[in-house]
Amino acid sequence: MNDERFPGLRRRGFLAATTGAAALALVGCGGGTDDKAAGGSGTPTRGGRLRAAFAGGGASETLDPHLANLFADVARAKALFDKLADYDADLSAVPRLAEKWESNKTLDRWQVTLRQATFHDGKPVTAKDVLYSYRRIADPKQAFRAKASLEPIDLDASRATGERAIEFVLKRPTAEFPNVLAAFGAYIVPENATEFDNRPIGSGPFRFVSFAPGRSAVFRRDDDHWDGAPLLDEVEFVVANEESARVNALLGGQVEYAHELNPTTARAHEDGGQIEIVRLRNSAMQAFCMKTDRAPFDDKRVREAFFLIADRQELVDGALSGAGEVGNDLFGKGYEYYAAGLPQRQQDLDKARALLKQAGAEKLKVTLDTSAVAAGFTEAAGIFRDQAAKAGVTIDVKMGSKDSYWSDILDGGTLCCYRSGAMPIEAHLSQRLLTDSTTNATKWRHKDFDALYQQAQSTRDKTERAAVYERMQRRLYAEGGFLIWGFADWIIGTARAVRGVETKAPANTLDWARFDKVWLA
Repeated sequence: MNDERFPGLRRRGFLAATTGAAALALVGCGGGTDDKAAGGSGTPTRGGRLRAAFAGGGASETLDPHLANLFADVARAKALFDKLADYDADLSAVPRLAEKWESNKTLDRWQVTLRQATFHDGKPVTAKDVLYSYRRIADPKQAFRAKASLEPIDLDASRATGERAIEFVLKRPTAEFPNVLAAFGAYIVPENATEFDNRPIGSGPFRFVSFAPGRSAVFRRDDDHWDGAPLLDEVEFVVANEESARVNALLGGQVEYAHELNPTTARAHEDGGQIEIVRLRNSAMQAFCMKTDRAPFDDKRVREAFFLIADRQELVDGALSGAGEVGNDLFGKGYEYYAAGLPQRQQDLDKARALLKQAGAEKLKVTLDTSAVAAGFTEAAGIFRDQAAKAGVTIDVKMGSKDSYWSDILDGGTLCCYRSGAMPIEAHLSQRLLTDSTTNATKWRHKDFDALYQQAQSTRDKTERAAVYERMQRRLYAEGGFLIWGFADWIIGTARAVRGVETKAPANTLDWARFDKVWLA
């Protein structure tokens, strides 16, 4: 890894930091001593710069919050901007810029009242800013991530009813409208804002200082933030795509926070004394993604065969070093509406071979796209290749670029490694599995499935709504394109001096990567 990607860290060259057996003895304890503090608790202190290392997206990175897709993008976006609501640790929507919301009896009109908050230029956050932001996201010429989540809103009919009051008119009754307000990527920007990389203005807890795409972003505390000024003076986001680089930077004192560590790294560095390990349990879905619109996976018998080829426990043990639990080809294990009653799928190579024979795919050869872009991806690809060989399937593992992998696999290829952080099951469905979803990696496009989603949204009774979501999940379980083999612990490393890191918040939720509540002891 070239240390030119780490501005300000060049002289010490942290890749030379201890990496051998001796380094593994210089290790830290796991999870902190309470629920909200890596490195223990104590009285919060003000000041200092925290440097946080994330895997990034290369020279094409942007601070446009509506284009946020990678975890690094989201961490930067939530520092600079805010949403009307966000997801709490249990994936329920909690107010942010919205002070309150209430619906009419038919659930098709919602009144949202904004709290008193200001942008970094001192201007108040108003209803006009909210409507502009949502209309920008919904622009049919753009492919912003939150577009599918905002689809229920009739943005032409919705209007400001006061400076801090909005009436959202919906296309159909929507019982869980607060989830829309909390949607991944639904950030509020100032009215008419179009430029975000030179001097973005948001309403988040930090103000913009500098940005070098693929390298570094520096933000400074906003003393006037509505939720209280951060304790840190500054936070710097440093791009480090190699996990070894993030670990060595942390061990060498060149960063204080390292996002997404491998399970083997975590195990080696627990029960020691130099760094802290924080485990966010079963936080990340791990999957193989089959493109259902092209051969060979346009045949549902082939997809079912692949479900039956997978030995999930072997994948969890080998690719995640056991730091997780097996999946059942459905997103959101343990979340509200998860179809927990479906039988756990087991490997059945005889049935897989029979299905492939029925589909005329007995000597199937397929390319599996993977990359070292995420923990466990290359290991999972190798393990699944060997499992598939036992069913007569030849898998060619193709290594992709860490910088472009996520954009490459959305449209290209036929089979790829995939993962996701936390979000409500409803949001996973809307953003990835509807005909018009902008991140529909399996190319799952079925109008009757879309109609079921709309029916679930419109169902006031929670038990009845859960039944519709279960119908949708049964369909995906039987013939979907996501082979979800596991749920991994999300692992973060911090310096011993870092306090206030939430240990219960899954990735993508409000309190994950929330640097306005962190301090340096």
